Amino acid sequence: MTIQLFPLESVSKLRRNTCVSELVEIAVRRGEGRLAATGAFAVETGQHTGRSAEDKYIVRDHNSETAIWWDNAKEMSEEQFERLLTDFITFAKHKELFVQDLFAGADPEHRLNTRVVTEYAWHALFIRHLLRRPDASELAGFVPDFTVVNLPSFRAAPLYHGTRSETVIACDFTRRIVLIGGTSYAGETKKAVFSFLNYILPAKGVMPMHCSANVGTDAASAVFFGLSGTGKTTLSADPSRTLLGDDEHGWSAQGIFNFEGGCYAKTIRLSKSAEPEIWDASNRFATVLENVVLKAPANTPDFDDNRLAENARSAYPLDAIANASASGTAGHPRNIVMLTADAFGVLPPIAKLTPSQAMYHFLSGFTAKVAGTEKGMGSEPKPTFSTCFGAPFMPRHPSVYGNLLRQLIAEHDVDCWLVNTGWTGGQFGQGTRMPIKVTRALLDAALTGDLKNQTMRIDPIFGFKVPVMLPGIDGRLMTPRDTWADPKAYDRAASKLATMFAKNFEKFEAYVDADVRRAGPVADRQAAAE
Repeated sequence: MTIQLFPLESVSKLRRNTCVSELVEIAVRRGEGRLAATGAFAVETGQHTGRSAEDKYIVRDHNSETAIWWDNAKEMSEEQFERLLTDFITFAKHKELFVQDLFAGADPEHRLNTRVVTEYAWHALFIRHLLRRPDASELAGFVPDFTVVNLPSFRAAPLYHGTRSETVIACDFTRRIVLIGGTSYAGETKKAVFSFLNYILPAKGVMPMHCSANVGTDAASAVFFGLSGTGKTTLSADPSRTLLGDDEHGWSAQGIFNFEGGCYAKTIRLSKSAEPEIWDASNRFATVLENVVLKAPANTPDFDDNRLAENARSAYPLDAIANASASGTAGHPRNIVMLTADAFGVLPPIAKLTPSQAMYHFLSGFTAKVAGTEKGMGSEPKPTFSTCFGAPFMPRHPSVYGNLLRQLIAEHDVDCWLVNTGWTGGQFGQGTRMPIKVTRALLDAALTGDLKNQTMRIDPIFGFKVPVMLPGIDGRLMTPRDTWADPKAYDRAASKLATMFAKNFEKFEAYVDADVRRAGPVADRQAAAE
């Protein structure tokens, strides 16, 4: 179904499908950013250095009324959206705009013809990197199924448009259009596309996933779920495996496929030694560096400087990664990895999950923010539960995605793992960060199938299976309680975290089977075992 609501013929000057080099030239000429010494194009987004979650709205109409998880979404009326759309059209008439016609989705059966209209040349460059480019023959007959209009200099009028502020991300999923105004952060466009795919694909039996994915030499694929800071991009960028993508994928009857044609990697404290693939991709011509400081006098990117943003990012096409998949598709995954950065120091470095436990932890989406990184956090880590490892982008109820994932796991006999990239030997400030070499060694063993054949123990609180040992790994790490100086302090911390899990999961209990409800941790299970 194609609905065209934004009349481009009324725009005074329009540039269609402008190539990368020309977009860089235009962006430099217009003063939208600066060229780094590496040839990358560096931009600053001002006050908005991340998503404006509180300014995102979904139109509530006869279709979305029962389809949207309104507990997790802000609504906008059809009348308010119509006023906003009219003002966007009027505002755009006297602008020079850029149009990019692109595909969202590597699988031709499920891809979305996406038209992105931008005010900034660098936004057009960004989305040209991030989505998939049609060839000339495909462009000749291109008809958009979905449109995103991004006008950063537009300011919403809260009383008139029904918004919270002058910033707005308004999604009309029935009419297949998203309007973005008042923010220069490029990630809003990318996530608008992802949100719409998350809305339409489940009805087709396709599981949309906020995950990275790669493929081994045996053609077996692996999926990595994880929130920001858990290592999703880093761990999937394994030089010994083919990278499918770093952020958004679908799982259909044919296998998994990347939604995107590029990567949007965090760059703060990026180093060539730790992440050589991402480093090289971030230091090449036309890569977009968002809020990365350039050091004078040579304009060299300084990835250690967070003055502009902790959420500094690099956007580049997948072909900038030497071992990236050209097709963006792979067979059904053999392994699913759920990444968590447990700053409480409670979870083991890796655990094997049953299908019910996988659904429980997928719906929970747990990680922890480190104490002191945000104002008002206090002295202890702060638990973060983001259902489906991406709640802001999941417009339908989490049970829709959870049940679909569980069905696919069972149908394709997928091994599921929970991996803790956080702390061991105590919580943040007392223990130490899980060694990356240990995480990589355990992941390698899991993905090759060796780990599931090792001797396992049942964790007394969380109930999942934990390998007792792996050659070359300090055996104490496999039992977190043994790494703490005070085992009783570990028991208290584990019981506290288990209680947090249970409290968070209460909102899902009415939507899942009894075996999933029983799959979570039990705070007093340790005491019962003793």
